[in-house]
Amino acid sequence: MKDLFGKAILDSQTNNSPENLITETSISDKDEMSVAYLFRNFEEMPKIEQLALQLCKGKILDVGCGAGSHSLYLQNNQNNQVTAIDISENAIAACRLRGVENAFVQDIFQFESQKFDTILLLMNGTGIAGKLNQLNKFLLKLKSLLNKNGQILIDSTDLIYMFDEDEKQTLLDEKDSHYYGEVAFNLTYKNQCEIPFNWLYVDFETLKNFALVAGLSCEKLTDGENFDYLAKLKPIDF
Repeated sequence: MKDLFGKAILDSQTNNSPENLITETSISDKDEMSVAYLFRNFEEMPKIEQLALQLCKGKILDVGCGAGSHSLYLQNNQNNQVTAIDISENAIAACRLRGVENAFVQDIFQFESQKFDTILLLMNGTGIAGKLNQLNKFLLKLKSLLNKNGQILIDSTDLIYMFDEDEKQTLLDEKDSHYYGEVAFNLTYKNQCEIPFNWLYVDFETLKNFALVAGLSCEKLTDGENFDYLAKLKPIDF
């Protein structure tokens, strides 16, 4: 990938004439996203993110940390031990400039050797799985990085709301063969187009079923304002 998302973050951090990101998906039209939103403070965050940060404990892994706003809050306001990772070199460079002490370029699927009390995945954390057939692998990987009694705090959105009533029933009937939460993402920044990538949105019941297969309990903690939700996953003791 061209790391345009990370370039937008780094441009904003270094005042290098940042512009809005243009996003488009396989189920939605083009939309503008302000890069400044990625630098929001705690008071500017939606309630789902605020609750997730308040529930973080112990040794924390912030997966897909982006501009590092969640890690900074945990590091500076709650004095937690936080490790922030992202596949974007530019985003991690921005995190370090902002003062995130432990920020690394890292693919979660390749991450090894450490275990955590809390794994945090916000801004549609299930998206990193890419497709539904990768969700079990994704959850098992997260589980392998947990300490005993550790927790995964993850958010997602049920996209069924985006379809009309006739479409909804068809999509639900075809759920096993084609899941409506699988989205192809396109992103443009400063007239450059990113390589399209897959992003997964998961309704809560589907997440709960996949979690159980992976040996994880799954509890919905709260609903957001835009058909999103926050869930807590924990290893099941047999």
